[in-house]
Amino acid sequence: MILKGKVHKFGDNINTDDIIAAKYLVTTDEKELARHCLENIAADFSKKTAPGDIIVAGKNFGCGSSREHAPRSIKGCGISAVIARSFAGIFFRNAINVGLPFLQLQGIDRISDGDLLEIDLAGGIIRNLSKNQTYKTQPFPGFLQEIIKQGGLMNYIKGCQQGLSPTCSQRSRRKGTVPRQDKFRL
Repeated sequence: MILKGKVHKFGDNINTDDIIAAKYLVTTDEKELARHCLENIAADFSKKTAPGDIIVAGKNFGCGSSREHAPRSIKGCGISAVIARSFAGIFFRNAINVGLPFLQLQGIDRISDGDLLEIDLAGGIIRNLSKNQTYKTQPFPGFLQEIIKQGGLMNYIKGCQQGLSPTCSQRSRRKGTVPRQDKFRL
């Protein structure tokens, strides 16, 4: 899976309240949440994004309270992926649940706001087309790519139950569970 978009860069410790304020948690509609995404730290963020754009941030992205609204609002803005130095564990899980890819990269200092990136999720390759640089990160595992393609974990599970997802085992198709994957760690 190849993603391509313009960078919107943020610093360290962007918490879930920064991503989407609690007063907007009355809906799970991604488009409505998108209107308020990151507005406390970048008032016009949702107006500056285009489908495929990419967020690049520092350490501990998505820290704070547990809410799927945070990655939902990001996805609703058309953001195709989040790259950060590190992620809060709860954001990592919630991003998978809603089908938002994320990559951990220590060298984010080489990426600037407005750069054009191309991400090869399967290869773990990030190409900075603006600076003609390439960065290597951990490849996004196939089963997570399938979850992303399906639009999130619930759609993936439905696909498993219907026999539509190639990464599901026969047992998971019968029982409606997702196969255990121990190889992916951040």
